[in-house]
Amino acid sequence: MKAVAYRQPAPIENPESLIDLEVPAPKPTGRELLVRVEAISVNPVDVKVRAGVDPSGQAKILGWDAAGTVLAVGPDTTLFKPGDEVFYAGALERPGAYAEQQLVDERIVGRKPKSLSFAEAAALPLTSITAWELLFDRLRVSKGKPADAGSVLILGGAGGVGSIAIQLARRLTGLKVFATASRPETQAWVRELGAHHVIDHGKPWAQQVKAIVPHGVEYVLGLTHTEAHFEEIVEVLAPQGALALIDDPARPLPINKLKSKSASLHWEFMFTRARYQTPDMIAQHHLLNEVADLVDAGVLRTTLKTHLGTINAANLKRAHALIESGRAMGKVVLSGF
Repeated sequence: MKAVAYRQPAPIENPESLIDLEVPAPKPTGRELLVRVEAISVNPVDVKVRAGVDPSGQAKILGWDAAGTVLAVGPDTTLFKPGDEVFYAGALERPGAYAEQQLVDERIVGRKPKSLSFAEAAALPLTSITAWELLFDRLRVSKGKPADAGSVLILGGAGGVGSIAIQLARRLTGLKVFATASRPETQAWVRELGAHHVIDHGKPWAQQVKAIVPHGVEYVLGLTHTEAHFEEIVEVLAPQGALALIDDPARPLPINKLKSKSASLHWEFMFTRARYQTPDMIAQHHLLNEVADLVDAGVLRTTLKTHLGTINAANLKRAHALIESGRAMGKVVLSGF
């Protein structure tokens, strides 16, 4: 089968950073599904792995967002059958979705939204899981719309995770949603997705937030450059508030500054359940099915913003370069081989 992989960490402009190749098609065992990959989206994790993890000369297939059709199932599967249309993010330790066919554990797979194309669906899994777990698993935000729900600040609102987190917070909770964006086009995007207030993080932004909610926000989602924003996060976080982050801070955070506010800090890593085969691993299956239902009901929308053509090394280099630029809005998608 066709696939795109890399053999050694390299800058994206290096001809060997991503290469087209042929590899044997896999066969499912246990609770695995063999999926024909119809579309993929590209995430910052793809770029981080390609640039920093050495596969010691072996071809490593990246890609942790896909939509496709089940071709075959392992003997222990109970959730899906051949012909089912699915979407999923996969597991970091396994070969990724830059391939015509992929094996994935059925417990982290959901049914594809019926109202979306494969390309539109491929934009959703990783970011939906991440944003959902951030809000409802890590921060334990309550679903429903009580008048005193408080506020959430989403740093990096126009990115992939932010684009879903805004929708989840606005549609499923009573939180007032603050989202940061610094360009006219990204500010328009986060407003379109449902942010109540748009904060320009290109300028000192704590005062912008405090001008609207002088007591501060109850929740902060740190999605990018948390170390650069940390002082202002502490300033705007309400007493007994909570910060949850997904990025990899470039320097240690002075978390002792959270002490006087009795504020809590939470990490979200959406691959945790798959990596450790946790007892609740199937929660991601249920989560993705709920996202699909919400999409088909018109509550949530796809965050696809850029389609770069078919799945090959040349187009994936363009996708990685766009992610590395830090200027991507929503999700970058490719489809077909």
